[in-house]
Amino acid sequence: MAYGTAYKAHDKGPGNEMTEYGGTGDPARSLAILWRTGERPSRKGKPDLGVDRIVRAAIEVADAEGLAALSMRKVAEQLGVGTMSLYTYIPGKAELIDVMVDTVYGELPMPEEVPGGWRARVELIARENLALCRRHPWLLQVATTSRPPLGPNVMAKYDFELRAVDGMGLDEIEMDLLVTLINGYVHGAARGAIEAAQAEKQTGLTDEQWWWAHAPFLAKVLDPRRYPTAARVGEAAGEAYKAAFDPERTFEFGLRRVLDGIEAFVRSRD
Repeated sequence: MAYGTAYKAHDKGPGNEMTEYGGTGDPARSLAILWRTGERPSRKGKPDLGVDRIVRAAIEVADAEGLAALSMRKVAEQLGVGTMSLYTYIPGKAELIDVMVDTVYGELPMPEEVPGGWRARVELIARENLALCRRHPWLLQVATTSRPPLGPNVMAKYDFELRAVDGMGLDEIEMDLLVTLINGYVHGAARGAIEAAQAEKQTGLTDEQWWWAHAPFLAKVLDPRRYPTAARVGEAAGEAYKAAFDPERTFEFGLRRVLDGIEAFVRSRD
């Protein structure tokens, strides 16, 4: 399947941010939480805590402070309850991240009809997934390829995206690979866009301000005879972007090429 999640073990991922890995929890317990098959009713006179409320609080923490700041204690503080009360509903952080991923995937629109054929459907998928990652940057710190949480929203997302490429003359494996390709492209583009946005937030400088601060010094040290192509292309790109990188233009250019490549592949099958 083309989706995954993040969990108990962790390591340094791209950009040296912390990446979570998982799949180590008990499958029966994890699936029961994801599908809400074993949730206990709230006790009379007690606040209705529950999985949904806990997960929403966890998403708020991760959105505001990043995945590294997420802990059961932090979520409990957000809710104004004792930490141990959370474990009645969710065994730990690994399972919590499972449900967080599945929950935010539920934000994706999945219309029954998308006018314009398969290109329009794939473009919608790409744009909505990019928007989702930008709303929840911590998604890129979650290993989301090989071990999916297998919750209802993950399954709905996978089914919707497969239906978008169904009827193109591809076999089932090619359909799965195509969905993986689209999501992989979006995650790469989202990473660059988020890094650019966070750089401005952390440094207080826009990309344009950063570029113009560095440009005069770069012009003095960059020898066009030694780096002729970099000097020529870099000057043109810097003038066009007013920065070293333009995330919006990069995404649009890349998406067109991905769609063109898919179209060429489909035509080659005729």
